[in-house]
Amino acid sequence: MKLNEGLIVSCQALKNEPMYGGDSVPKFALAAYQAGAQGIRANTVKDIDRIYKIIGGNLPIIGIIKAEYVDSEVYITPTLKEVKKLIASKCDVIALDATLRTRPHDEKLGDLVKYIKEHSLKLVMADCATLEEAQHADEIGFDYISTTLRSYTKQTSGIQIPDVEMLKKMLEILPADKVIFEGGIDSPQTFKKVLNTGVKRCVIGGAITRPLQITKRYLKEYEN
Repeated sequence: MKLNEGLIVSCQALKNEPMYGGDSVPKFALAAYQAGAQGIRANTVKDIDRIYKIIGGNLPIIGIIKAEYVDSEVYITPTLKEVKKLIASKCDVIALDATLRTRPHDEKLGDLVKYIKEHSLKLVMADCATLEEAQHADEIGFDYISTTLRSYTKQTSGIQIPDVEMLKKMLEILPADKVIFEGGIDSPQTFKKVLNTGVKRCVIGGAITRPLQITKRYLKEYEN
């Protein structure tokens, strides 16, 4: 299933957050679906499959598996091990860290993309941090290319997000239908600024599905 144009809601919870475990994440996805979201992004096969069931398979799901390895900073679907699990899951799109950093066991990004396309009908999404990485992802056959990791790598640390200027450049040099924006959208007003670039697909996570993070953001106003 191709990704619809519109808002994609990232439904995830970290182990140190109250919403981790149980049925919280699938219910976040159901709420997003009922509100009119056009897609879901989720972490772990367990959550992906439960989300698929609760929304009746009516929205495309971007699947990831976060895994840490001692020999690499890459943690979003980093190796073939995670790729194989996602191929067997109910996700429609597999997202991978597409930065130019060394992967665990020195696995190659191009090999992972090739494996997915040879062993499934799932589409592939690149989580990038730089324009160079976005161009490389396009060259090796990614179906979608996102700004997910902007400001989250050593190379881009400190860059303010949402980086609308990078998005504009991506829309100039890449097929517009491939481009997805993610990162730093924290209000409807910020969302509007991003949409004004003409991008057709945006992912929002924490501003919608992370109540711990949302509450802290409001409480900061007491300090000002």
